[in-house]
Amino acid sequence: MPLSSYRGRFAPSPTGSLHFGSLVAAVGSFLDAKQHNGSWLVRIEDLDQPRCVIGAADDILRTLEAFGLYWDETVIYQSTRTGAYAAALHQLQESTVAYPCGCTRREIADSSQQGIDGQIYPGTCRQGLPSGRSARAWRVRTGDYPVGFSDVLHGFLSQNLQQEIGDFVVKRADGLYAYQLAVVVDDAFQGITQVVRGSDLQLSTPRQIYLQRLLQLASPHYMHLPVALNSAGEKLGKQTRAPAVTTDQIVQTLYGILQFLHQQPPVELLQGSAAEVLAWAVKHWQLDRLRGAPLQASISRS
Repeated sequence: MPLSSYRGRFAPSPTGSLHFGSLVAAVGSFLDAKQHNGSWLVRIEDLDQPRCVIGAADDILRTLEAFGLYWDETVIYQSTRTGAYAAALHQLQESTVAYPCGCTRREIADSSQQGIDGQIYPGTCRQGLPSGRSARAWRVRTGDYPVGFSDVLHGFLSQNLQQEIGDFVVKRADGLYAYQLAVVVDDAFQGITQVVRGSDLQLSTPRQIYLQRLLQLASPHYMHLPVALNSAGEKLGKQTRAPAVTTDQIVQTLYGILQFLHQQPPVELLQGSAAEVLAWAVKHWQLDRLRGAPLQASISRS
């Protein structure tokens, strides 16, 4: 069958090996793309080089292949695309929605309120750099109005960016381009139509849609899957020392992911191969089983 216009992606950061939670996002995005007969792409988000682990990107790709999650186009690496991010920042600067900021983190913490996703920038440099200050970072000027989107699983969600987030960084004080800018530029470059990812990134979505509008880019559809928690109720990740997935029990791990995603896999799949498990999962992928599911969930040990 010819490919549809659906273009999805999995975009891990190589700060370590894949753990159960990140593999959930990979499998969920893969299944949704394949059931729609679409393309599934992989992007390595290695822009934040100080946090990247040597060899982690290759390890992630080998793990995806071991689990039968094959991508349809050449993998791209954010570290090779700084020219594209510079061009996007220049466009924002030319339209005067981006401005230089000379504030330190401590100054922001001392003079700001806590928002829904960190400190709300108090606007110190909004009208120009204070006397004697030089630019450290670049921020985007937000508006006092809601920016919303319809999440495939969770319905309509919106934020007033100015009140709940504040003017946010698009180029950091260390010279690196911020995640929010890079992901918007790359999704447009790859023609992504559907973003399926963990709910820990749901709060970032209005900022990304806002940037897409400023840069005159199309917005994909968004779907946020439940985030896996450990027994202490913490999100699985490097900070919580989440164990890496291994390739010695691939079928069992895939089965567990399908259970986590409420897909009700038959126990007979445990006797099959990874390819058979994925083939069943693509054919029987049902989003209705995920609608209304909590944004975070503990891993079942049964």
